[in-house]
Amino acid sequence: MNPIDILKTHQLKRTVCREGILSALLSANKALSEEEVKSKIDGNFDRTTFYRSFKTLIEHNVLHKIVVDEGLVKYAITIVGKTPEHHHAHFVCKKCHTVSCLDAFTFKVPNLPSGYQTEDSDLLIKGVCKMCTI
Repeated sequence: MNPIDILKTHQLKRTVCREGILSALLSANKALSEEEVKSKIDGNFDRTTFYRSFKTLIEHNVLHKIVVDEGLVKYAITIVGKTPEHHHAHFVCKKCHTVSCLDAFTFKVPNLPSGYQTEDSDLLIKGVCKMCTI
């Protein structure tokens, strides 16, 4: 899928900034931080435009957030047809720090005790990726 089709699928207006964000993530083929995305997109967008575009893409489930640790957050394109309740694992390479979605590894959030309410869930697998083991 290309950025224009993704925006159309999510019924979002096409903007150069949104298309740039999506193009950067699609071409990287891995999760990126906001700064990594910003460094890869063409155009000189002011901070407000860039972050507002990022926020809109997250709110419309076009992107999903991957919290690696307190100081590192990455983003990836959400597969079309997957809902916010779709839970899949992410892999973090301890050598190169690449973060990848493992869509084949889905999981169900366990039932919580009475009175508890799930707001978010993550499964983060840490190890060494195939590129770093060569």
